[in-house]
Amino acid sequence: MSRPALLAHDLVRNLAGRRVLDGVRLTAAPGHRIGLIGENGTGKSTLLRVLAGVDEPDAGTVSRPADLGFLHQELPFDAGSTVTAVLDDALREARADLAELERLGTELARVPEDSPGHRDLLDAYGRRLEQAQYRESWDADRRAALVLEGLGLGALPHDRTLGSLSGGQRGRLALAALLVRRPSALLLDEPTNHLDDEAAAFLEEQLRALPGTVVAASHDRAFLDAVCTHLVDLDPAVDGPVRHGGDYSSYLAAKRAERERWERRYAEEQLELAELRESAGVTAHRVAPDRGRRDNEKMGYGHRAGRVQNQISRRVRDATRRLEELERTRVAEPPRPLRFAAPALAADLPAERTGAPEPLVALREVRVPGRLAPATLELPAGERLLVSGGNGAGKSTLLAVLAGRVAAEGEVRRRPGLTVGLLTQDTVFGRPDRTVRDTYRLTLGAARAERVPLDALGLLHPADLDKPVGLLSVGQRRRLALALLMARPPQLLLLDEPTNHLSPRLCDELEEALGGGPGAVVLASHDRWLRRRWRGRELRLAPGVH
Repeated sequence: MSRPALLAHDLVRNLAGRRVLDGVRLTAAPGHRIGLIGENGTGKSTLLRVLAGVDEPDAGTVSRPADLGFLHQELPFDAGSTVTAVLDDALREARADLAELERLGTELARVPEDSPGHRDLLDAYGRRLEQAQYRESWDADRRAALVLEGLGLGALPHDRTLGSLSGGQRGRLALAALLVRRPSALLLDEPTNHLDDEAAAFLEEQLRALPGTVVAASHDRAFLDAVCTHLVDLDPAVDGPVRHGGDYSSYLAAKRAERERWERRYAEEQLELAELRESAGVTAHRVAPDRGRRDNEKMGYGHRAGRVQNQISRRVRDATRRLEELERTRVAEPPRPLRFAAPALAADLPAERTGAPEPLVALREVRVPGRLAPATLELPAGERLLVSGGNGAGKSTLLAVLAGRVAAEGEVRRRPGLTVGLLTQDTVFGRPDRTVRDTYRLTLGAARAERVPLDALGLLHPADLDKPVGLLSVGQRRRLALALLMARPPQLLLLDEPTNHLSPRLCDELEEALGGGPGAVVLASHDRWLRRRWRGRELRLAPGVH
């Protein structure tokens, strides 16, 4: 039997006086795996909640399969429930299929073929059989064990209560329950959160094998590239959300080509505008009525002059008309991509030394007991270093040691006068009462803040610039801290998970900016897309005795 599509028509949703969804339409047929992308606040999570029926739209309609599954932030069980209870609920539909097939089979064997009810029983058996085949109900218990193992929960005792699990474990268990169920439509909000590389790859494989519909909101570019057949960009656009057919790589190529067309058209229009302004101005001057006659114009001046002036007047009118039309319809200037500002002074650049170049920072057998195993490292000027490793390997601690914020055992040498900037995972500002705009200006100084306007960086929404920084979310505070580093880059830039809380577009722009930015860069990241495309050196920290 055919599976129903997930359909949304003209959805409108207002939250806190702001229109988050405005006439959104979505068609997700079986086999479609749709990724929702866009800036924070564009409505990705809101759209999923409306599609799932958790929230009602203010206008518009949703048609959804009856067995839709939605990855909630928290499991719909109380803290005293066990892992066994969650798995039993996930397996309930498959077990019901098998029990019903057994009952119908018994009835079919008992009822003669020529009896009135035999045809109805046979039809019911066929429908249930098809449903069981779709859900792979015979394989459900084995699938449950496989999914738990793939998501890193294989060793988790099934009598553990949900209240005793970490947030990451509960998130993975909720995801496992949905994969075991195999619903006709699956809605996922940031599904790779709390997953390591192996678990994320396992999830991608499982989703690609599903015959139904998947709609996922994600900042994970590697996930979007591996899973999605379509992408819907919810960033504001003239004609509403833009749908792209293809994975993230093809989306990037399309956006790059679109940007090139935009830049080319803008440049051509600017050139034409300059020529038209020049033509209208110069030609209008030539047609001025009080221009004196030259000697060689006196013979026949009146006839020729009148004809020439009429021609010139027509050109002026044509040029002026085209100029007015072009100024009315010209395309806007393409927004500048995220880039590091140039250092303001020569002192901002690494000092040139004679002889062998001195490293910016050198570590010799440096360790932090309980947090960082012994490490030896030299960072030359212009270095691009990726620090990778599992949770607890000491990536954040190493960055803090390089920044001089954590005391360490061993030898640490820094170049005299070295400027260092550190983007931490949880940024706190000393004056939470100050607005974003004032914090930016007072931190950088008026001249630098004017030279690199905060709103030109595109990291924060204009509506947030006059909010006190104490009211910002963790992600918004990190964006402000990143903006300060972009506007006045240090000689040594240390970035701890810099793509967290950034949209895929800003992640791409930041990566490109890092490649040619001033100074040295040391970056710690779990971002699989970033790590796969990294062109610098890599230091992998292994978990072990600290």
